[in-house]
Amino acid sequence: MELNLKEKTALVFAASQGLGKAIATQFAKEGANVVIASRSEDKLQRVVSELNKIELHNVRYIKADVASLQDIEQAVRFTEEEFGTIDILVNNAGGPKAGNFLEMTDEDWYTAFENNLMSCIRMTRTVVPIMKKSGGKIINIASSSIKEPIPGLVLSNTFRTGIVGLTKTLAEELAAYGILINTVAPGRIATDRVGELDSIRANKLGITKEEVQTEMASQIALGRYGNPEEFAKVVTFVASGANSYMTGQSFLVDGGLVKSI
Repeated sequence: MELNLKEKTALVFAASQGLGKAIATQFAKEGANVVIASRSEDKLQRVVSELNKIELHNVRYIKADVASLQDIEQAVRFTEEEFGTIDILVNNAGGPKAGNFLEMTDEDWYTAFENNLMSCIRMTRTVVPIMKKSGGKIINIASSSIKEPIPGLVLSNTFRTGIVGLTKTLAEELAAYGILINTVAPGRIATDRVGELDSIRANKLGITKEEVQTEMASQIALGRYGNPEEFAKVVTFVASGANSYMTGQSFLVDGGLVKSI
């Protein structure tokens, strides 16, 4: 199956590690031009260096904070200057602070709103005028909490579902321009973020991180955590030319963790 990603241009936020890095790498392997953005210039440089070593020279980087409209606009301008257009936008951001409702301050709520919902709104709003010219794909990265709230992650549970509402609304508004927008949600994928959450749970329960991971894996139908590359392959398909008729949808990549229909 031809994915038709050669010479397409993708802008991937929060791409210096974890899921964003895996997505950007997969795009590059399929021949797309890729701009990766995150707050850490050192990490971005390391990613580009790693990809250069495997003969992937079609990746550029720009330092950008997803909570900053100015940074987002700068990243979009940079991508246009480097490659002429933007065909694919991946709205990604680090997960919000873990904790229960009564533990969260107003500042925690506002920070999560800026990083995990408003960032998605701003990134989309900035790129859509470019995509109106010839269509495009927008992928919002969320969490399995869009289908089943995760205990101890009230901020994620709240703002990730907001992304789903935005996706569904924009699917209709943007369809006339040939812009397809979808949400892809990871379950327990082996990233630093999930490892951090496992450590928090281990400390609360007074057990080891390994015991937490064994417990969590037992709740997954496939019996294991996923890896970032598995998640990235799904995102790549949804963002590719092979997807010409799916928009406004939410896809779980969770190994069978969520039991709801």
